[in-house]
Amino acid sequence: MKFAIFGKKFEPEQAVSVSKLIDALVRRGVTLTIYREFYSFIVTQVALPANIEIFESHKDLNDVTFLISIGGDGTLLATAEIIRDTKIPVLGVNTGRLGFLSNVAIDEIEESLEALINERFSIDYRTLIAVQAGDTLLDDFPYALNEVALVNKDRSTMMTVQAYVNDRFMCTYWADGLIVATPTGSTAYSLSCGGPITMPDSNTILLTPIAPHNLNVRPFVISNSNKVNLRAEGRNAECLLTMDSRSFVIPCGTAVELTRAPFELGLVQLEGQNFFNTIRHKLGWGLDKRN
Repeated sequence: MKFAIFGKKFEPEQAVSVSKLIDALVRRGVTLTIYREFYSFIVTQVALPANIEIFESHKDLNDVTFLISIGGDGTLLATAEIIRDTKIPVLGVNTGRLGFLSNVAIDEIEESLEALINERFSIDYRTLIAVQAGDTLLDDFPYALNEVALVNKDRSTMMTVQAYVNDRFMCTYWADGLIVATPTGSTAYSLSCGGPITMPDSNTILLTPIAPHNLNVRPFVISNSNKVNLRAEGRNAECLLTMDSRSFVIPCGTAVELTRAPFELGLVQLEGQNFFNTIRHKLGWGLDKRN
């Protein structure tokens, strides 16, 4: 059995958590491979086994059984670019704050690894959004796990976003921008802008305006089998296109096309974990002193 580890730079006090994870894996005799940039960062801070392997991209993960993302939710989002369409399940170990996607605490790592090795888990498949932005060259991974957003570079003025669904005109949003979110992203930026929470397996896309200046425009839920086309206009010549934590400057008027990605990201769900438990414990869903 082979485990890959992906992470980002962290504060010095978090080195203990990384050490606990690696020690727990080494004691179980699994083969380890670490993302090169993360390895370069931790090699002087954490004791590593002599036979450790290094990987740089999804092309190096052919024989990997699981990938462990250690960090916060932003780190786990970045694993989508590493995993791509390899179908390798991801376990998120949280060393950040909320840890909505990375929902395994570091003090739960021993029992979590035992569950993986003994196959006491399920896979929660998450859809992604594929992005095309006219002739603008995005990076080599034009996909988003949480959301895609078209936003105004200058927040002192509004912009308009024309939205089409399957080439049928939907409406024009007068706002600071528009979020197109997956069910995974329904608990992220979209939620902060008043969007609904949707189940991970709901096969939906959410269109959530950012600070809309229309009282009659509200978040809208559609099937992710639909194609969404957006075109932003404003006083500025450029606007921002964001895909999760990545931002690109594009000319206003660029035709942006959004469709369901041809692959999914598999998140490990351990026994006792489920979506409702997560939103209750992480977001305080249904919290009431009468309960």
